[in-house]
Amino acid sequence: MDATNVEVRNLTADDYLQLKDSMIVAYEAIGGYHWSRQDIERLISKFPEGQICVTMNGQVVGCALSIVVPYEKYGDKHDYKRITGNYTFNTHDAKGDTLYGIEVFIHPDYRGLRLARRLYDARKFLCESLNLEGIIAGGRIPGYHEYADSMTPREYIEKVTQKEIYDSTLSFQLSNDFRVKKVLKNYLPYDNESKGYATLLIWHNAFYDPDQQMLLRRDYIRIGIVQWQMRPYNSIKEILIHMEYFIDAVSDYHSDFVLFPELFNAPLMGKFNNQAPNEAMRSLAAFTDELVENLSKLAVSYNVNIIAGSMPQLVDGKLYNTAYCLQRSGAVDSYCKIHPTPAEKSEWAFTGGDKVAVIQTDVCKIGMLICYDVEFPELGRLLAEEGMQILFVPFLTDTQNAYNRVRICAQARAIENECFVAIAGNVGNLPKVNNMDLQFAQSAIFTPSDFAFPVNAIQAEATPNTETIVVADLDLTLLNELHYYGSVRTLNDRRKDLYELKWK
Repeated sequence: MDATNVEVRNLTADDYLQLKDSMIVAYEAIGGYHWSRQDIERLISKFPEGQICVTMNGQVVGCALSIVVPYEKYGDKHDYKRITGNYTFNTHDAKGDTLYGIEVFIHPDYRGLRLARRLYDARKFLCESLNLEGIIAGGRIPGYHEYADSMTPREYIEKVTQKEIYDSTLSFQLSNDFRVKKVLKNYLPYDNESKGYATLLIWHNAFYDPDQQMLLRRDYIRIGIVQWQMRPYNSIKEILIHMEYFIDAVSDYHSDFVLFPELFNAPLMGKFNNQAPNEAMRSLAAFTDELVENLSKLAVSYNVNIIAGSMPQLVDGKLYNTAYCLQRSGAVDSYCKIHPTPAEKSEWAFTGGDKVAVIQTDVCKIGMLICYDVEFPELGRLLAEEGMQILFVPFLTDTQNAYNRVRICAQARAIENECFVAIAGNVGNLPKVNNMDLQFAQSAIFTPSDFAFPVNAIQAEATPNTETIVVADLDLTLLNELHYYGSVRTLNDRRKDLYELKWK
């Protein structure tokens, strides 16, 4: 499947035909159940922000529908017909305290891409934004019919909860922080797979404030960085298995980004030890397109933006060291390292790129600078002038001296540009790969230096020279406050009447 563009947005009446087609296929097991056009238009008119869809390349492939209700009015013994007002949705009350989920589905052809989790995350964000107590929904247990002769619904749910049995719906809901409050009888009488039973599921809004009408949620971003162990690989498949392991781990923490190091795929050069160093690097470049294609699919599937370190890229006969931002929307962005080191030019014949640019992702504006590039303050400042909030720096250093140059300069970029900076490097040794013998790294996430940030301006850092991941939350609202109310304001206080920085 060509996963080139994934978007989560509000549903419109114009989406109905695509929605209907996907819903019929999704609910084939219960007779192709689907909402009528009038139902969808009524929902949108009553509560437009509560109707969310996910599209793949412009095609509606799933949705999450909801209403707001005063939950005490209905209680835990309700059924689907009652909570929806006999399917009229007249039970929606903007002054209610609970977001009630009335529908979630994904077209079968697009399952396995974690699109449903995007819909759940969008619902949670809506619940937090409206300052509601939580989300409640009745959930099907479609696997129960296979066990109905040997166990009660309660016994089945307990075994699913304990992961002794997998249920395609309930297992997913539990993994998204919902808990089972009780078992509902005759919730959907026509649901033969669930034998009419359902789980009453609840998710509590940890940000709920009863003293506020609407919660002003802080703008947090979660990032993961991978301190990558260099080890022999014989194929792209082996590297992708290892990368997917880390992507999966970071995704499980609901991270927005995962960062890999510079030239993480260099172990594959062991295949070309018989070649001169520059020819070996050109041979390594032959793997780049396939890696980018597969990692882009993983970004969509695991719902995380992947900063895929850097890889050699051949363009019109010239060799570049290229960093890739593979967005979970399916978009692919890249930039070529501007400043190859003297050794990189002499040994591998890298050519320097000629531009940097801020990348607009679904959560914030980011920049990328590969290793040596972060040691040139002009590049970071050019990105900051375009509104960069997080700078990602994949690096590869062989000695502690080289590492300290990257680290200290990265911290300087965070302070002078009032942004967060994440650096990720390689560790371990590759004695059988020419010119890749040694690696030294301590990956980290740096902050500006002011009262709102850690006193050492380090948000998190890895143990040196150990393969691991680091996950941290970054509060972007602190950057805005720093810009205008910080103890010092390096961006606003520049003397533009005396000097300026221009890109030629």
